[in-house]
Amino acid sequence: MAKKVGVSEATVSRVLNNKPGVSEATRQAVLSALDVLGYERPTQLRGERARLVGLVLPELQNPIFPAFAEVIGGALAQLGLTPVLCTQTKGGVSEADYVELLLQQQVSGVVFAGGLYAQADAPHDHYRLLAERNIPVVLVNAGIEHLGFPSVSCDDAVAVEQAWRHLASLGHERIGLVLGPGDHVPSARKLATARAFGAELPEEFVARAIFSIEGGHAAAAKLIDRGVTGFICASDPLALGVVRAARRRGLDVPTRISVVGYDDSALMNCTEPPLTTVRQPIESMGKAAVELLNAQIAGSAVPADELLFEPELVVRGSTAQAPRP
Repeated sequence: MAKKVGVSEATVSRVLNNKPGVSEATRQAVLSALDVLGYERPTQLRGERARLVGLVLPELQNPIFPAFAEVIGGALAQLGLTPVLCTQTKGGVSEADYVELLLQQQVSGVVFAGGLYAQADAPHDHYRLLAERNIPVVLVNAGIEHLGFPSVSCDDAVAVEQAWRHLASLGHERIGLVLGPGDHVPSARKLATARAFGAELPEEFVARAIFSIEGGHAAAAKLIDRGVTGFICASDPLALGVVRAARRRGLDVPTRISVVGYDDSALMNCTEPPLTTVRQPIESMGKAAVELLNAQIAGSAVPADELLFEPELVVRGSTAQAPRP
């Protein structure tokens, strides 16, 4: 442990025995190392929460989540907090299991950047457990109501409005949506806006999919058969799936099919064609999430409100004038 922190063994001994003569910064560094390495704190030090913060992500395949992790992790480090990355994998550790592990480590707080809170039909008991233990929590992007945690979200309504106006300005009249599962809260918000904005949006122009390129491909195949020429997608991987589906049909993007993604995650300007997408302000959202968490850790009362951040349409090469009949 002394080697990891870069101090002498005597210094570590002083911290573990709660002896004087050690600076607060060094003391916290040793305690954080103790937590990271999985050792139990000595009995006299267990009353304090660790300077660890759980950062829970649903996956790493979608590049938007590593991007959030980088921003949030960096902001936490500047405050002397150590992020503990918890990533779910199929058949692996569940979100509820991660919460149990984080509670055992006496974390100072938890940031969820996507997860079961965004799915209305998923189990949510582990969130209630965190609330009962008074653990500071911040959610990133829209979740179910009544969890009682502050959140930072990209404005789904504005995102769909920007994408819809863009496609309509290019002459597209048959605009379809490729969204996440039916209980996915951000997707539900996007659909509600599309129905209000595009009053004639027929149900057959809306497709649901898992958040992956394969899911986007399967959903797009159905909508292409129904005559959709302009696609608004709930993520960039879904949009890439739409592009792939169009090409498999021999339809050029963007001359025959136009596609708008969502996130503006890494390398979307390097795809062929470069993807038109709606950019989430990841930097601003991530820093705001950490500020809200740090305020709670410091003992301030933080209302369980949702801070909405404005997205930005980034026009690239996957959208063009609607094909002529």
